Amino acid sequence: MEITGTLLQVLPPQTGHGKNGTWKKQEFIIETSGTYPKKVCLAIWGDKIDIGKVATGTSLTVNFDAESREFNGRWYTDLKAFGLKTSGDLKSAPEPAIDQSNDTDDLPF
Repeated sequence: MEITGTLLQVLPPQTGHGKNGTWKKQEFIIETSGTYPKKVCLAIWGDKIDIGKVATGTSLTVNFDAESREFNGRWYTDLKAFGLKTSGDLKSAPEPAIDQSNDTDDLPF
């Protein structure tokens, strides 16, 4: 899945130890645009992305997976980011140059 928004806040990193060893998680908040903007908290696990280098207020497009799990009768949902593009990475392709040096064409008008 993909979501686009503005980076509002980067939360402090969290670390811990589990059955598979040490883990690291960093959460960040983006706000979508549109008529009804939403604030969304996404998490980065491990060292896949260094969100600390992205300035607050930057426009982002985030690729993520949504996953829910049950614990003691309650359900918890994680939005795990695995790809990130900042507004600088979203540049469109340059417009093709039009060669006007040759004014002869085959158009009837």
